[in-house]
Amino acid sequence: MSELVFRSFQSKDKEAFRILNEHWIEKYFHIEDKDRESLKDPQRYILDKGGHILIAERAGQPVGCCALLAMEEGSFEVAKMTVAESERGRGLGRQLLEEVVAFARRLEIDRLYLETNSKLENAVHLYEAVGFSHLPSEDVKPSPYARANVFMQMNLRESQ
Repeated sequence: MSELVFRSFQSKDKEAFRILNEHWIEKYFHIEDKDRESLKDPQRYILDKGGHILIAERAGQPVGCCALLAMEEGSFEVAKMTVAESERGRGLGRQLLEEVVAFARRLEIDRLYLETNSKLENAVHLYEAVGFSHLPSEDVKPSPYARANVFMQMNLRESQ
């Protein structure tokens, strides 16, 4: 098996980013307007707004991705994280998430936030295992996603 490489998003990744994400969203839920927006134009809706996208690549092909969406000062949302079906069960999701957390630390980000769904049990367990904690309901702001029912965060300054 060829080496896995993590790198920043390049314009040539636009289609792979869209396809990888549409695949998992359609498998478990349905594409929402907010999904269409960021998947159609990640440059405009993620990168130009101060966000980042990391790509996991094997043999020159994107096999996973994760976005960091800029939020309020010092906080970013972990979003659009997925791994190609052919790569699942090999620990790539954990590697990708750990790379995202390390990347956020290098950028001196204070806090990572995420929204997911309880139906995605493996993802929730992964987030917990890497150090994310569940937010109490009084700290949760309304989500633009109907599917979001699990809200988590990681305070990077406290978890080093």
